[in-house]
Amino acid sequence: MNRTQLRKLIVGPIATVPAAFDHKFEIDHGLMATATERWIEAGLVNGRSTLKVAASIGEGHLLREDEWPRLLQTVVEAAQGRVPVLGAIHHKDTLRTIEDAKRAADVGVPALQISPPIFNLPSQEDILRFYGAVSEAVDIGIIIYATPWLNHGAIFPQTLARMVDFEHVVAIKWSAPPETNYADVFALADWFNILDNNNDPIGCHKLGGHGFLIDGVEAYPSFYLKLWDLIQQDQYDEAQAKWDSFVKPFGTFFSKVVTKSGSDSKVAKGMSKLMGLDLGPPRPPSVPMDERELAELRSLMIDLGWPVPDHAGK
Repeated sequence: MNRTQLRKLIVGPIATVPAAFDHKFEIDHGLMATATERWIEAGLVNGRSTLKVAASIGEGHLLREDEWPRLLQTVVEAAQGRVPVLGAIHHKDTLRTIEDAKRAADVGVPALQISPPIFNLPSQEDILRFYGAVSEAVDIGIIIYATPWLNHGAIFPQTLARMVDFEHVVAIKWSAPPETNYADVFALADWFNILDNNNDPIGCHKLGGHGFLIDGVEAYPSFYLKLWDLIQQDQYDEAQAKWDSFVKPFGTFFSKVVTKSGSDSKVAKGMSKLMGLDLGPPRPPSVPMDERELAELRSLMIDLGWPVPDHAGK
């Protein structure tokens, strides 16, 4: 799949899907295949969304080396080309990132979200060399993941501007460093798809962006796809009201829950469980949401108009 084709597919509400685990915290491949079918039937399809597998919500950084490609392969095979299946590589050095990218390509993944190698304490020049080397070594798309909340995870617009000739870089998952104007990166929107990761999908689209990321897309795709339709139709006031109705109460709830026991996956898994798809617990030391937390989340989702089944989470 070439750069133009990938850019047409990596759009809209990007579904960062949890990994399905059994009661022993092992990957449940059958359940993951079933979940993939359900996500596709709910509208997460080519040109509307993607399934991003083994990212932080998918606990990819916790998976064993042999588990990661098998999980990707399960979802690729279940998807049967109906939705792009993206992988994720977290904070590895150049050599291991290239090795993992080639393994992902071998199982049919068309693109990867790749985080900067923060444990190498990289400078901006190191980050530039890192993505340049990976782009030269692989034949699949690269989504750059800017992570300014992590030490050495910030990637500045002037660094990204020097990547326009990196053949396989197709998108940027964008959060601006504190000293940077959020809008600055959109000068690159003709080269890269800009995906909002800053809780501002409407502002992103106004500036020429291509999609957004937030928890829960896989739990109830209809909510996020309708929001995306409003955004694409330039119905920004209605879209902003819909977004604000969700993101403000959800953000407060999320912060409270992960302060008690951290995990990017636990709230997403709780949302899916409440919508009738139980993907199991997060891996230790994180713990699942308790009954009180699930009840509070259920109430929040019902207030948004989500069709939460009466029996869900009980």
